[in-house]
Amino acid sequence: MNGMLCKLSAVAATLILATSAAWAQKTTQLLVYTALETDQIKAYEEGFRKVVPDVEIKWVRDSTGIITAKLLAEKANPQADVVMGVAASSLVLLDQEKMLAPYAPKDLKAILPQYRDTKNPPAWVGMDVWGATVCFNTVEAAKRNLPKPETWKDLTKPVYKGTITMPHPASSGTGFFDVTAWLQMWGEAEGWKFMDALHENIAQYTHSGSKPCRQAGAGEFVIGISFEYRANTTKASGAPVDLIFPKEGLGWDLEAVAIMRGTKKMAAARKLVDWAISKEAMALYAKNFAIVAVAGIAQPLPNIPADYEKLLVKNDFAWSAKNRERILAEWNKRYNAKAEPK
Repeated sequence: MNGMLCKLSAVAATLILATSAAWAQKTTQLLVYTALETDQIKAYEEGFRKVVPDVEIKWVRDSTGIITAKLLAEKANPQADVVMGVAASSLVLLDQEKMLAPYAPKDLKAILPQYRDTKNPPAWVGMDVWGATVCFNTVEAAKRNLPKPETWKDLTKPVYKGTITMPHPASSGTGFFDVTAWLQMWGEAEGWKFMDALHENIAQYTHSGSKPCRQAGAGEFVIGISFEYRANTTKASGAPVDLIFPKEGLGWDLEAVAIMRGTKKMAAARKLVDWAISKEAMALYAKNFAIVAVAGIAQPLPNIPADYEKLLVKNDFAWSAKNRERILAEWNKRYNAKAEPK
């Protein structure tokens, strides 16, 4: 009897191994570089696997600037198959370097024209907009008798010295769109003059777009320059923060998706891009962001003003991409001394 059981166990084990091997053969693994927030990735991946069960995603996640630098460093020997949830300004730069494989995904016509590459087929397609938001800790501000700022220029007032953190633009897409927004909105001379004054009040430049708001929420600093998703989740967690949308205008970028030129898994990569711009995917993005790339899907979000889209500055992605290296070199020269240690 024991011999029979051993034989049955051996057969079962063989069947399991055979089934696993067959599944492995049927499943394609995509290496996807992303700057998506870690608390968003799981829901997006689950949504994708429901529709495309034969493609598995292996994520490489970091802040936008770090992902962008990694992709550029790998230009001669690309590793990623797809880039998803990375700033459109970075994807424009990759496209200028001829690193992307143009593709017109299904339902491309549904994407609003301002939220996709204008070429046909496009090199990249937008998913959602993320934009600047300032987190203001009301409890810590009251202890220090600090007024609530309403504008970017307010943040340069001496009363806020040492109370502000913001993302480092070389590491963070949020930090980079802040800097490029100020330069585009006021012109380069006035933009750098503003950043010089702001720098006097900065306590630290962080390597994450989320961190300044988390710091403000925890009371480590009074003011954190961040973006609306992290600001909303911080406030929803019970942190005593008010969300401020400076009146001059908000820097912003698109989370976007693109296929890397040279991928050996083109069919699977196209399946991911098809899903990434689908209405089902947009509905998931809309849970986190006030603006998505397909009209009629976004819903009002708590604490986000109804005219949020009108507050976004005019943003020239091509200009930002072309001038990225120059802008970051100048910024580092002026302000990098206050960067947090890596």
